[in-house]
Amino acid sequence: MTDTKPGPLDGVKILDLSTVLLGPYAGQIMGDLGADVIRVESPAADVTRWSGDMTAPGMGFLFLGANRNKRSLCLDLKQDGAKDILIGLIKEADVLLHNIRTEAIERLGFGYEDVKAIKEDIVYVHAVGYGSDGPYSGQPAYDDLIQAAGGGMMLGEYIDGDEDPTMIPTLVADKTSGLHCAYALLAALFHRERTGEGQYVEVPMLESFVSFLMMDHMGNRIYEPERGIPGYHKVSNPNRRPYKTSDGYIYIMPFGENAWAKIFEIGDSHIQPDDPMFSNMEQLIANLQTIYAAMHAMTPQKTTDEWYKLLSEAGVPVMYVNRIDELMDDPHLQAVNMFESRPHHRETGYISTKQPIKFSETPASIRRDPPGMGEHNQEILRELGYSDEDIADMEARNVVVKM
Repeated sequence: MTDTKPGPLDGVKILDLSTVLLGPYAGQIMGDLGADVIRVESPAADVTRWSGDMTAPGMGFLFLGANRNKRSLCLDLKQDGAKDILIGLIKEADVLLHNIRTEAIERLGFGYEDVKAIKEDIVYVHAVGYGSDGPYSGQPAYDDLIQAAGGGMMLGEYIDGDEDPTMIPTLVADKTSGLHCAYALLAALFHRERTGEGQYVEVPMLESFVSFLMMDHMGNRIYEPERGIPGYHKVSNPNRRPYKTSDGYIYIMPFGENAWAKIFEIGDSHIQPDDPMFSNMEQLIANLQTIYAAMHAMTPQKTTDEWYKLLSEAGVPVMYVNRIDELMDDPHLQAVNMFESRPHHRETGYISTKQPIKFSETPASIRRDPPGMGEHNQEILRELGYSDEDIADMEARNVVVKM
């Protein structure tokens, strides 16, 4: 994924003071797009550095997955001189990104107004749990809590009627909020490019997740007066599930002209492709339960590959059902180099997941692998004009720390 052409954010400097996943994910996207991302870390170390069966200390899988294309400066802001270093970095930065609670960052002297006084046109991106205008403002937030408050845990009820909350088994609130954070940061940079004006940008997790979730699940509650209950019931239909084949599963999406009839033309069923239930949408909807039952009875007649080939040739949307541990063997993902095996100067090696967006002139790239904590202390401090003697003194006093 390395490329000699600069990315679209080449020349942009971002200070990433965030932890865990939301902010680091957004920061990694910026790094992939060419920005110089300096991750300013506390000596306490991000919890994600300790996830998984690492070989080298601080190289947990969550950290490896969200922190490539960054340099690490480990700075103890409680020590004399540390704040001066951060001030120096802010003077040269385009963006400051963090998820530190408002009261804590203001006590440190780096709230928005403080930072704006240092760099007038700074883009200051603050990832928070809950928007500052609501009663939850300032409360700690994690993915599990946002899934709970944002309705994600209750989606299963629409499928099977079970009212017991169920976790979505991925850090979906963190990751969707990270994407909101990324586009918000870019929009603020674009505004500054046109006007020269920086600004404060608040990215709340709960609101971001609810915006994402309710795009389809607003359902009939979108109308005024309301015309039904929320939820997109087509996607929560219990029949909306993979079909068992003779050797696995296949997902069939009967969309398009005569798609249902084509499926029953290929398979062997008591339902024939010229059945009146396929004649119009009204008949189709009225007989869906019968059709679904016949589909599930029919698909075990062939292998997954046979169904994929025959349905693809017939123009019926179809796809393999991959397990997570099979994704790296998927032929399409292999062809697009989705997973890159890379050496690492601290770990034995790791798999980097490709930045998925393709640019014709300013390609994304991997220029740096995830850093050790404080790995770039000396490099960054020299760029700020500190001498080797100054740096040695700061190391001795634990102003900067290296793992």
